[in-house]
Amino acid sequence: MSNFSAVFLGIFIEAAPYLLLGTLASGLVEVFFSPEELVRLVPRSRFLAVGLGGLLGLFFPVCECGSIPLARRLMRKGVPVPVGIAFLLAAPVINPIVIASTFAAFGNTPIFWLRFALTLLIAVGVGLLFLFETDMSQIIRPMNADLAPSFHLDFGHDHHPNEQSPSLKQKFKKVLLIASDEFFEMGRFLVVGALLAALMQTFVPQTWLLSLGQGPILSVIVLTLLAVLLSVCSTVDSFIALAFSSTFSTGAVLAFLVYGPMVDIKATLMYLRVFRRKTVVILIVLPWLLTLVASAAINLWVR
Repeated sequence: MSNFSAVFLGIFIEAAPYLLLGTLASGLVEVFFSPEELVRLVPRSRFLAVGLGGLLGLFFPVCECGSIPLARRLMRKGVPVPVGIAFLLAAPVINPIVIASTFAAFGNTPIFWLRFALTLLIAVGVGLLFLFETDMSQIIRPMNADLAPSFHLDFGHDHHPNEQSPSLKQKFKKVLLIASDEFFEMGRFLVVGALLAALMQTFVPQTWLLSLGQGPILSVIVLTLLAVLLSVCSTVDSFIALAFSSTFSTGAVLAFLVYGPMVDIKATLMYLRVFRRKTVVILIVLPWLLTLVASAAINLWVR
């Protein structure tokens, strides 16, 4: 129980501040940006727009727990879904905090550069797939459809024509109200995800998983599964991956660094809160397949 409690608290305390940052950013986007303003910021070229979505994490330094509510808010405010998906998958890695921590762990090495290149390529590739689905209701679940009344807030712009524009103080108050509402909404899934991850870390022998990690393909599969199992925040996962670098191949370590921030236990539960089930399946399976192919190819070519 002590080990279970330590793991659970470690995951939760690590992730909660970034969830809070993400919900605050979501509130700022809702209050201070109109749909028209956000749409004007998106390039007209669809491919360029999705590429920009993959780089937005440079301006919103949040991990997966914060990028999910922020991506939903951006898409609800008019940002095209492919752009939001690219941001969702790339932001946990393509942000200043993770860039600094990865450099601290690996220095100016191929792993450092390949982590960001592969993440960006996979995120943009998955985002481009959603260009073929024009009905957003088939991708995203209705927002706040089943919140308890005590946490329900009206996010719409329902001011009457004769009403004065809200003051700056009122706007920031609304930002905090929206952030608290989303924090409680998404936070319960973070708690459940952290509990499941702690259970798996406590009762599934990691030595058994690591013993299977031999070969250019099997080692990649093992470390992607381990990344999901550990559910470590992307801001610190580089130092865990560094411990594997002496026993696992370069491709396997890269798979841990690329796939783990995109999909883990807590992020999967939060995905289910935001997206339709078929969308969640795509967000889990397609990045895994792309990571597997790229990492296995690196293993085969490097060796």
